Amino acid sequence: MRIFVTGGTGVIGAVALPLLRDAGHEVVAPGHAELDLFDADAVRAAVAGSNAVIHLATRVGQREENDRIRSEGSRNLVDAALATGAEVYVQPTITFLDLQGVRDAERETARFAESGGRGVVLRFGLLDGPGTGNDEPNPMYGSTLHVEDAGRAVVAALELPSGVYSYER
Repeated sequence: MRIFVTGGTGVIGAVALPLLRDAGHEVVAPGHAELDLFDADAVRAAVAGSNAVIHLATRVGQREENDRIRSEGSRNLVDAALATGAEVYVQPTITFLDLQGVRDAERETARFAESGGRGVVLRFGLLDGPGTGNDEPNPMYGSTLHVEDAGRAVVAALELPSGVYSYER
């Protein structure tokens, strides 16, 4: 399967990309400097020929930019996935549904599913592990999800039916 991935250098992407390749998938993961997620035509060209799209890009700590990536970036990716015939769209979000970008990203994933593809939302909570700023689980934050488990969940999502899957411990 040819899989297009955004955010491949992030904490989840760094785990998911090797797992996807080990599973025999062809992975296309342009970096931030290589693809502007807000350029719909460029996104459509980049996604062309992909069987699946996994949207891992974020800008944690930059709320406005992060919301734009989850809103406009997700819309452009779903539009591209629909236009080019991708079968699966995977969108990790977070359990903090009060953020506009999260609601938008989940709505775009539902739009993909309503159009006949498999749209999968993975609602993650706070991550722990390398690169997250929380090397170990911190009981002060309640349940956390290790980044390795998040990466494995992203890979497994390629086989899930459409829906929203929330991480709960």
